[in-house]
Amino acid sequence: MNTSKKTRQEIPLKQLKPGMYVIEIIRTSSDIKIKSEGYIVHTSTLDKLAQAGINRVIVDPSREKKTDKIDRILPVESKKTQTKKKTSEKKIPLDEEMNKAKTLYNDAKLLQEKILTNITQGKVINVSEVKNSTDSMVESIFRNQDALSCMSRLRFKDKYLIEHSLNVSILMSIFAKHLNIDKKIIEQLALGAFLHDIGKTLVADHILNKQGRFTPDEYEQMKEHVNLGIKVLEQTPDISAIALSIVQQHHERLDGSGYPKQSQADDISQYGRMIAIVDSYDAMTADREYKKGIHPIKAFKILLYEAESGYDESLVEQFIQCIGVYPVGTLVKLNSGKLGLISQLNKSRPLRPFVRVFYSTRLNQAIAMEEIDLSQSKHKDQIDHCIKPEDFKLDLVKFFQQAFWN
Repeated sequence: MNTSKKTRQEIPLKQLKPGMYVIEIIRTSSDIKIKSEGYIVHTSTLDKLAQAGINRVIVDPSREKKTDKIDRILPVESKKTQTKKKTSEKKIPLDEEMNKAKTLYNDAKLLQEKILTNITQGKVINVSEVKNSTDSMVESIFRNQDALSCMSRLRFKDKYLIEHSLNVSILMSIFAKHLNIDKKIIEQLALGAFLHDIGKTLVADHILNKQGRFTPDEYEQMKEHVNLGIKVLEQTPDISAIALSIVQQHHERLDGSGYPKQSQADDISQYGRMIAIVDSYDAMTADREYKKGIHPIKAFKILLYEAESGYDESLVEQFIQCIGVYPVGTLVKLNSGKLGLISQLNKSRPLRPFVRVFYSTRLNQAIAMEEIDLSQSKHKDQIDHCIKPEDFKLDLVKFFQQAFWN
């Protein structure tokens, strides 16, 4: 690749960081320049270079990109694995699935609202009705998971409890599919995730909707939502043991610091470990009346940090690989100033997904919608950073309609 001298800069290895574009590396012992061109993505690469006796590199500052400083971007699947998956799955186009996903999502929200109302009235949950809804969502996920993943990014602050339970069900199903769990098991996991927080509707409103920290007594009352949910489901016919365990273990942590049983590692099932990750991730990224949600990348970093004690580290890594560094439906700004939504992941190059652009911040106006594959060399654009709709006074729902719904 031809690179002008103006864009070449020799720096010590200790100044190299993720996001920089390396043109050459220099082995100190022999002062030999070795061609090894490309972006630094993993911090582990820096350690490997140091171990190989490299302490100087030549970089191209003009091509440096922001990576939101995520410290661990996970190893991608081998080409062999990817090929196997592509041949075994019949994935339909995203646009074709989006209208179905929209209907499924909205119907599930109405069902969740109905369930919560019925619980406060002491009525028994109609499990077959819930199962039909969650089974249909699992089918959609197997057709094209990006459609419901997009829907899960549309949040309304006053609908947190309803949307949180629905989104956790969607994310749990996507995660389980990524782990190649049997489809019949995934259906039970989706059902349990959909019902995991039903006990909260029996918690006093002044505690459930409190803005700010709980007092010790209020926190104890809030923690009771797990046992309250279990009591409701134990009286519900045809609920599976797997679905019940999801409700029971979603707040347990490996070091015993969770609740309600303070279960430790050996007592928490794989499904319990999975729901803990998914539930925490969705709660962190959701906007509520009293707090703004954080970006997915920051949530990933928190999960990785807390994996030292609370979460299963290998499953956290798998979850990040599954959802993507930039999850589908995430609003981003590109270096060119264009705004768009992540429309498809790129498993082999996670920092270069597909983006549907629709607005130019440089022109301050809408532009012709276009889907860009950032991994293609003809597209020099890169993701600058994640943004929120309010940053640019955007109607995200309106854009979703234009981008994905007929």
